[in-house]
Amino acid sequence: MKIHIVSIFPDFFRTPLDTSIPGRAARAGLVEYELVDLRDFTHDRHRTVDALPYGGGAGMVMKPEPFYEAVESLDRSGPVVLLSPRGRPFRHDDAVRLSVEPDLTLLCGHYKDVDERVARHLATDEISLGDFVLSGGEIAALAVTDAVVRLLPGAMGDHESASTDSFYDGPLLSPPSWTRPPEYRGFSVPDVLRTGDHARIDEFREAEARRITRERRPDLWARAVEQGVVKDES
Repeated sequence: MKIHIVSIFPDFFRTPLDTSIPGRAARAGLVEYELVDLRDFTHDRHRTVDALPYGGGAGMVMKPEPFYEAVESLDRSGPVVLLSPRGRPFRHDDAVRLSVEPDLTLLCGHYKDVDERVARHLATDEISLGDFVLSGGEIAALAVTDAVVRLLPGAMGDHESASTDSFYDGPLLSPPSWTRPPEYRGFSVPDVLRTGDHARIDEFREAEARRITRERRPDLWARAVEQGVVKDES
């Protein structure tokens, strides 16, 4: 897989993409990263990528031309994703879908906004990390990249670990985890986890996953009920 990241701050990505799972996956030949400097596709001596918004208003808007020319310069055939607070929420299902593509292009906005012609006519999707605003699309692009790359076959040494993550097999959150020591500052590991009885352990973990999802993410719980993953316990 090849991931192209278009940004005015390409150096932002170098250390994160050389670290942990994204870095190991690249060194193993599972993924290749191409960092594209948006300013390389400007045509003035100031390398201008933004301008005042039509209709007035505060802030600067990123111009469409550099984005179009940057994407057109790439050897690509897969999705083009604009990271934007107006996008639909990014979910695990999206990471799974993107992980089977031959390549992925991520467009990072900055300043007040990106010209709408990029979102409507260049990007194939517009994605948000959540109901908050970041300084730019770079952090969101890193999050999407990490979520996608860890799903590539061979990227994780322990694939079973990924298969028990939150959202991997439906809308439920994963159950909490404990490790050694068995007691710390008066707080003990649940006894059932130390019995070696795998049937009871699985039952405990499933119950905890349901409890936490119901308490913390009622939206996910409602989706799980709708999909028949769980029964309505209200």
